[in-house]
Amino acid sequence: MRLDRFLSEAGAGTRSEVKQFIRKGLVSVNGSIIKEAGSQVAEEEDVVCLKGQPLSFSKYHYYMLHKPAGVVTATMDSRQKTVMDLVSDIPVKGLFPVGRLDKDTEGLLLLTDDGVLAHELLSPKKHVDKTYLAEIREPLSLEAVSALRQGVDIGEKKKTEPAKVELLEEKRILLTIQEGRYHQIKRMLKAVENEVLYLKRLSMGSLTLDENLMKGEYRPLKESEIEALKKEYVHDAKRESAEEKTAGI
Repeated sequence: MRLDRFLSEAGAGTRSEVKQFIRKGLVSVNGSIIKEAGSQVAEEEDVVCLKGQPLSFSKYHYYMLHKPAGVVTATMDSRQKTVMDLVSDIPVKGLFPVGRLDKDTEGLLLLTDDGVLAHELLSPKKHVDKTYLAEIREPLSLEAVSALRQGVDIGEKKKTEPAKVELLEEKRILLTIQEGRYHQIKRMLKAVENEVLYLKRLSMGSLTLDENLMKGEYRPLKESEIEALKKEYVHDAKRESAEEKTAGI
């Protein structure tokens, strides 16, 4: 792998920024200063340092974003602010949001460049739990709770899959679903003659929103969080097969 690419994918900066670091003699490989951006490095073997600090190479990158209301879940939009605008200072190319949250919905959003994991998390066959905190117009009746737990008609050919419903307060509930249909939770509450006034996603699979993240803030996933997601949803054989197909092998 080229040295400038290694630095960029290790999060040291954009390709142009890391080339400047290299030209200034700020980068060493196995203890020797290297000033050629095209120099080859073995990412799993060589010790690459920037300003004396060793860098670790990661093929894929994972970030947790506390999405605020008012931004759209898209990689780009010519008219509206997107979630990618909130993380524009991350020096990683190819990040994208896993799934989507409505513009007025807040909470947990995973950003990654790992297409295999994203596919598995979004696959209906995986039955990935997604838990939301919802503030609603009026308290849920027992009949409404029962209907949500069995599946409701939201105007499509098939009813929604059974949801988990937990009553917190009169007009605050936790709702867990395994699907991702358009405006699904809002339509589910409408189907039981209620209305969502506020919606926040708290978790997706084993990943839970960090309570220390303010709205609009993000952080890299911890190794334990990454491993939990991979262990739960991605088997190595499936990843290898998918990556071979992508590479045209």
